[in-house]
Amino acid sequence: MANNKQQIKRNLQNEKRRQANASFKSSLKTALKSVEAAVANNDKEKAIENLSLAYKKLDKAVAKGVHHKNYANRQKARLSYKVNSL
Repeated sequence: MANNKQQIKRNLQNEKRRQANASFKSSLKTALKSVEAAVANNDKEKAIENLSLAYKKLDKAVAKGVHHKNYANRQKARLSYKVNSL
């Protein structure tokens, strides 16, 4: 357990960042699933709408350092392939 002020503060900051990252990852997964659900229902308009939101969230995840850029590029390619196949 931390016994100085600096480490106590650092632990609080780490916990706050961990929760923020977990929340962001969860919303990103929801956005990805919404695109896949629209593709499964053959709803191209909804899929395209959700795809733009997913792109935005993926780009933001890379900018925040939550995910690697290759992860985002791979997800974008996978989703766009599914949407374009409709």
